[in-house]
Amino acid sequence: MKLFGKKPAPQPRPRTAKRQPSPEAPMDFSKKNPCYEYLDSILSETERRASGSAIKIYIENFKRLNEIFGYDYCEALLQQILDYLRRATGKRLHHFIGMEYIVILEHTTSSQAQAICQEILDRFEHVWTVGEIDCVCSIQIGICSFPSYASSAGQLLKCLDMAVSKASEFGSNQMAVYNSSLQEQALRRHTIAMYLNEALDRQEIEVRYRPTYSIEKKKFVRAELYLRIFVKGLGFVGTPEFTPVAEDSGQIRTLEYFALEHLGACIAELMEQGIEFESVSTRISPLMLIQDDFLAKIETLIRRYQIPAGKMALEFSENAFLTTQLNMSMALESLAEMGVEIILNDFGSGYSSISSLMNLPVNTVKFERMFIWQLENNPKARIMVDSLIQMAKNLGLKMIAEGVETQHQLKVLSRADCLYQQGFYYAPTMEKQLLLQLMDCSMEESKIILDRAKAAVRK
Repeated sequence: MKLFGKKPAPQPRPRTAKRQPSPEAPMDFSKKNPCYEYLDSILSETERRASGSAIKIYIENFKRLNEIFGYDYCEALLQQILDYLRRATGKRLHHFIGMEYIVILEHTTSSQAQAICQEILDRFEHVWTVGEIDCVCSIQIGICSFPSYASSAGQLLKCLDMAVSKASEFGSNQMAVYNSSLQEQALRRHTIAMYLNEALDRQEIEVRYRPTYSIEKKKFVRAELYLRIFVKGLGFVGTPEFTPVAEDSGQIRTLEYFALEHLGACIAELMEQGIEFESVSTRISPLMLIQDDFLAKIETLIRRYQIPAGKMALEFSENAFLTTQLNMSMALESLAEMGVEIILNDFGSGYSSISSLMNLPVNTVKFERMFIWQLENNPKARIMVDSLIQMAKNLGLKMIAEGVETQHQLKVLSRADCLYQQGFYYAPTMEKQLLLQLMDCSMEESKIILDRAKAAVRK
């Protein structure tokens, strides 16, 4: 018996699941979907109140297996997995979309459902055998009780989706139960999604900047633009939290173009005032790379604000580099040809981001904030940071460390030759007018500005 045997010839691929949407996503649950119809019939009964637990099983690495073993192998593998799931649950298996399957366990408590799911997860820790070839297949499971958390098919599917997404945060072969905590998260996301509409209409989005200090030049030479909004009952919500909500609720395009307009105007003002700087950046959702007018928008901004090559920088998370979509790679190449600096965020957070440096036009890497924080008390973090810095340096890339807050972190990074650093140790986030005063100045020259800005943040 061979583990991961000889790769068969490529064959047509079965359909695979897309990225998990969130509760705010405009999910199209058509009445023609048999799974939806069944859930609707269970939850809409009037003569007796249906109750129990629903299970959603997502086979997460099936696409990869298909690339390795081919269509015929994976067809047999899938049939074997589905037969097992039917036996393990004792229920009918409902296909939803892609590699997602739903099981309804009527009159079953959440704890009973979890016991069944644990047995399933235990099975997936072992190999599956088709013919003489073994493989390892992984899943994520979401569990939701009804009608306590969901009284309709649409609600149940959204709750299950959140639970599966939560399970995926812990790695392969995990399960998560939709509970009050996830419900609070869902309500928070919903509140943010609703407020984003109002914030855009009322122009209540606040534009802030994070300055970046050059150890070599001993002054602030770069900056990053980011957005935040104040949501009543939640407080300030920043880009990292509301961007996924905007992606799922269909508002990301408007938000990103709003940020890009401010980015272009800021760069133009810096040049108009004769301030020396390297570049100003903003984070961009990978979804923008597949917008038909995105490249034209960037080209228009560059022309309107007369931005020289290298002055505009766009930051992308690892998600943009994980995809195999050709149009995303082509979009990045087109941006590079326009003179846009491409920055990879969260460098070192995964193998995919590191391997992508060989094939994509990345100019700069921004180190994972987690590594910087752990420099305080984790000796292994220093080894990791040293290695990543050396790798980036050998590739001729610029390196930015974000989240620098202490003198110790500064010393470790500087000794490792990380020449660009960003964080509260140097400067807090600020409005554009303060940024204009700070850029091209040393910390000593801008001490009064920095002290006032830091004091304002601490209030």
